[in-house]
Amino acid sequence: MIEDLKPYPETKDSGLTWLGEIPAHWEIKRNGSLFLQRNAVGEPDWPILEVSLRTGVRIREFGSSKRKQVMSDKAKYKCAAKGDYVYNMMRMWQGAAGIAPVDGLVSPAYVVAKPLPHINPGYFASLFRTDDYLAEIDAFSRGIVKDRNRLYWDQFKQIPTPCPPTEEQDAIVRFLTWATNRLDRTIRAKRRIIALLNEQKQAIIHRAVTRGLNPSVPLKDSGIPWLGEIPEHWEVTALRRHWTVTDCKHLTVPFVENGVPLASVREVRNFELDLSECKLTTPEWYQHLIQGDRKPEEGDIIYCRNVSVGSSALVTTDAKFAMGQDVCLIRSELQSQQYLNYLLQSSFMKKQLELLLVGSTFKRINIAQIKALTVVIPPRQEQDKIGRHLAEELTAYETATSRLEREITLIREYRTRLIADVVTGKLDVRQAAAGLPEDIETFDPGEPGVDIEELEPDEEVDPELP
Repeated sequence: MIEDLKPYPETKDSGLTWLGEIPAHWEIKRNGSLFLQRNAVGEPDWPILEVSLRTGVRIREFGSSKRKQVMSDKAKYKCAAKGDYVYNMMRMWQGAAGIAPVDGLVSPAYVVAKPLPHINPGYFASLFRTDDYLAEIDAFSRGIVKDRNRLYWDQFKQIPTPCPPTEEQDAIVRFLTWATNRLDRTIRAKRRIIALLNEQKQAIIHRAVTRGLNPSVPLKDSGIPWLGEIPEHWEVTALRRHWTVTDCKHLTVPFVENGVPLASVREVRNFELDLSECKLTTPEWYQHLIQGDRKPEEGDIIYCRNVSVGSSALVTTDAKFAMGQDVCLIRSELQSQQYLNYLLQSSFMKKQLELLLVGSTFKRINIAQIKALTVVIPPRQEQDKIGRHLAEELTAYETATSRLEREITLIREYRTRLIADVVTGKLDVRQAAAGLPEDIETFDPGEPGVDIEELEPDEEVDPELP
């Protein structure tokens, strides 16, 4: 059905450079004629709503008693009725907006736009998150610097917007609900396969780094309940006995378009460091970041101590780069870095981290805790054999996972393009929407197998407290 979509038979110039041609029967209206600003105070027992860059508006979950106490004073909080369009005025240019799922309260840092009777907020919520429209939002925002741009109601209501007839707005929302649900389910299926591949990889890694490659080797009790027996000639000790651990510099550095790469938690993936999409800083700040023997070298390990706690990556490049935030450097001249990299990502190490993080509000560990991690160490020659074996054994799994990840990326790009083409009138979905079943199941991001890229940490947009 998606493949059969065609352009509208009659179009006209929208008069907007970013939009181009639109269907001949569509109108261009300013947002002020589509929405009214809502400033009323809500009921004190209503839930607090927040905006996420990824998932839109949702009910806020409170993780600390202090936060609950701050949020208990709701006198200044505004009402957002179910179906209202809500955006964070400071982050609207990034897509920090969505539709209120229930009646709730929002921070004064948010703008609440009440849709008029002829408006389907679902259509406009999809339109407002397209790249071209976000660029318009950015142009209408005001601020001293880009990162502090604000979109006030007075600017929002002036933005010209394409407006289909009401019944066509409904048809577009209906079609996109069906289409995105279908695409998201495909992504979820591929994610489940990746999860299974990762489970198999974990089993292979765990067996190799805790039992070795010789199935008939004599064993001894490790003294660790969740580990059990290990080869009797292996050593059980603290990581600091054989490796040095050096924390990153805790500096907030400027980012530039052309400069020296920074390796932070997002660059630590798939056992090797990936600097292809990292942020860059200036050569001057690079010199500050590598002071104190902090210059990463080929063969070092970059280890995450915050966010993706426990993830590690082997440095396989001699390119110049520095450690960014929330990572540390692990190094040894006598032990196999490749072996340790696999050990750090084994289920044995993950269990240690779980025990360390029990009861922690923030999932992070410090350098002293990393140094104290228990490691099992074979002789160096055996470490090398295990490292080479795992590198070879896991190649097929890595290839399959990479292929699936690439397929997911392409589906997500297609989904983004499809939504943009439909909400800007480039594709006619009226006939397709009319042929859809009555009950269209909405995708639930809380179901198992969710596209985890949609729910990455650090994407939540906290409301500014009054």
